[in-house]
Amino acid sequence: MAARQSLTVSLPAGMAEMIREKVASGEYDSESAVVEEGLLTLSERDAELETWLQEEVAPTIRALDEGEIGTMTLEEASRRLHAHLDAMSKKLPTRS
Repeated sequence: MAARQSLTVSLPAGMAEMIREKVASGEYDSESAVVEEGLLTLSERDAELETWLQEEVAPTIRALDEGEIGTMTLEEASRRLHAHLDAMSKKLPTRS
């Protein structure tokens, strides 16, 4: 088990209440467990964001800078998005 360290934090009342509710419901054994789970989730989200930035955003910016891909106006992007959404909605089953 990893070494533990005590830490005092101040939270908005709503967040403190949410922690207490999670423990009271039996979902977590302690307030520390709630905070630990939240921090682990935050860490995972940060790692996913970093991966997305490195694998998707940075290559796209490089491709734009090097002229490998072009840009489009906001109006063209909106038109394409709406056309895509319209096509998707036609594939959905209709409600009876």
